[in-house]
Amino acid sequence: MNTRQLKWLSYLTFVVMFFATFGGTVVTKTDSGLGCGHEWPLCHGEFVPAHTIASLIEYSHRLVSGLAGLTAVAVVVAFHLFAKNRRDLRTYSVLTLIFVLVQAVMGAMAVVYDQSSAVLAFHFGFSLIAFASSLMLALGARRMDKLGEASYPSGGTSRVSATFRGYTWAVTIYSYIVVYIGAYVSHTNSAGGCLGWPLCNGKFIPELSGGVTIAFIHRIAALLLLIAIAVLAVCGYRLNRGNRELQGLGIAAVTLCLMQVFSGAAIVSTLNKPEVYIFSALLHNLLISSLFGVLCYLSVRVWQTGRATLQQPKSASAARGIGFEPQGGKR
Repeated sequence: MNTRQLKWLSYLTFVVMFFATFGGTVVTKTDSGLGCGHEWPLCHGEFVPAHTIASLIEYSHRLVSGLAGLTAVAVVVAFHLFAKNRRDLRTYSVLTLIFVLVQAVMGAMAVVYDQSSAVLAFHFGFSLIAFASSLMLALGARRMDKLGEASYPSGGTSRVSATFRGYTWAVTIYSYIVVYIGAYVSHTNSAGGCLGWPLCNGKFIPELSGGVTIAFIHRIAALLLLIAIAVLAVCGYRLNRGNRELQGLGIAAVTLCLMQVFSGAAIVSTLNKPEVYIFSALLHNLLISSLFGVLCYLSVRVWQTGRATLQQPKSASAARGIGFEPQGGKR
């Protein structure tokens, strides 16, 4: 397979993972998790379930998740055979497969055995990592095909400071924590704990108890994430003027985060409109999935850039230090 074919295979995997993530959100928001009863992999004892809405939603999600597993296996094999010098892309493919399998096992256990809200939130968290890994694979394969990077990617000419790299990784890790809190809000049905937006029940700091506490903590965590990503985008743009990729990723992250905030406000305002609420919730989850994927890819790229700019000057300075110059150079 050539780089173009690998790119399109990675695109296919990402699209399937997108629909698997989308389907999982639909299952959660429509309370269809037990649409097939406490049975797995059969649905009410049959391979083709009865045509009830809940069973169709749950079984469709199972089929798409199974397809996600097959495409994940395909990219692992393809990139290990035909992209042997791209350790980063091979790592993304393996991560995609691992977390597709983990979330599939957790999904099966959630059907067969009753799970706590905290464990169910982890199910979304693991599916998010699988989605982000497939997104990083697609972006990396696109870059490989566009720039012809058959070997390990270079960082370009711009330097990324250790402080900026560390900050980017910290924001990415924190975003995962915010996602988990949001998933916990969903699985504990605490979205209605804070009515109104941006105030919570008409107050800056509401009376904290039960679902109100959970929803309020999520709002504060999301606000801090928005501020952190805004700082990341501004610093990334100013410090990396020679690297449009890093600048673009920073802009994409802050744009997705702003959209995420407004989609969260839409959830609160549509709680009493079930036909609209589900679309707000689906958009909310897909935006946070995309945001986490972009942050993960940005974290990898700033690490790769720093790695390259540290290695290249070091070898050059070492050559000068011992009195050697390239052949043909002046003495």
